[in-house]
Amino acid sequence: MFFVDKPYVSDFLKKTVRDNDIPVVETESAKQLNLYDGTTVISEVSAIEMVRKTKDLPIYTNSENAIGWISEHLPFSHLPEKIELFKDKLKFRQLTKAIFPDFYFQGVNLNELKSVQFDQLPLPFIIKPAIGFMSMGVYKVASYDEWIAAMASITTEMEQIEGLYPDSVLDTSLFIIEQCINGEEFAVDVYYNATGEAVVLGILKHVFSSDADVSDRVYVSSKDIIEKNLTEFTEFADKIGRLADIKNFPVHIELRRDSDGTLLPIEVNPMRFGGWCTTADISFLAYGFNPYLSFYKQEKPDWSQLLQGKEGKLFSVVVLDNSTGIEIDKISSFDYDKLLSKFKKPLELRKIDFQQYPVFGFLFTETQEDDFAEIKNILDSDLREFITLA
Repeated sequence: MFFVDKPYVSDFLKKTVRDNDIPVVETESAKQLNLYDGTTVISEVSAIEMVRKTKDLPIYTNSENAIGWISEHLPFSHLPEKIELFKDKLKFRQLTKAIFPDFYFQGVNLNELKSVQFDQLPLPFIIKPAIGFMSMGVYKVASYDEWIAAMASITTEMEQIEGLYPDSVLDTSLFIIEQCINGEEFAVDVYYNATGEAVVLGILKHVFSSDADVSDRVYVSSKDIIEKNLTEFTEFADKIGRLADIKNFPVHIELRRDSDGTLLPIEVNPMRFGGWCTTADISFLAYGFNPYLSFYKQEKPDWSQLLQGKEGKLFSVVVLDNSTGIEIDKISSFDYDKLLSKFKKPLELRKIDFQQYPVFGFLFTETQEDDFAEIKNILDSDLREFITLA
């Protein structure tokens, strides 16, 4: 069964659950998301009984907001415990310490940041909420001056986003400080099947504008990216799955490959693929298969077949986060037509209410690998060219 919740459900996911008779739990949030007529909905009571009767029932959530419902209504199952292993970054580091014994990390409360012994921290390091979402509250620190600036920025940002997401999605009271993982970064959609085997449903490379960039602006997928990494990333996901002992369980893994080829996990997001229905939907737009359906039906994508004819093409997710440096209440509009004019082959544009969420929208595009300029331009842009001030 599937859970749908705010902040966003794509038309593609709505169509998938309706056309394939996938049961959707009728939570209060689900009622507000305009699911298509004909969608199979089940009551919360029925959902609870299904979990009681079926061990390792396959469950997918499009949003981590649904984790709160699972924790409240399914405490008798193993799900809350398994979710917390991944959602709480401190617990995740403790879980994976057996396979990454030299990795440095520590937890610190928000109100204790000023008492941290800076001279004992490995430079550079990353600080982020122990329970976080997207790049909110994430800072890279390479010097004492940057540490002072980061603490000030964290305080301001936490005040701005307080109450935007449930505590089960974003908890701004506890942070994790961990060593910086260098190298290429990737986002991988995976599900663990009924026997616990990892099945990779998508691989995207996270592209940055500079070494200091920690934003989520651009993710790209291609035939080359998938073919080069599929086997290694599957084996990597298998290791984590065995540690956590999970089955029928979808995850979104963020990882890096350092200079000597070692893979290190940044984080593993439970019960979902990429947030805001992004990474699963680009897999369909790019390669023509449906990751939601693959999980529900326990099917493996035939990558050798899916990648035929995809030579030389890049498929990108562009996250239009507010990088303008201007407060949202001072922005009256965003010029989406101008944005689209910058791309030769936009696949889909999703406009988001930026007054409610700190993002203008999401753009899915297709470009040629030898024509990276339009991706580079949006990667470097602060987006001021597209806004009108109030």
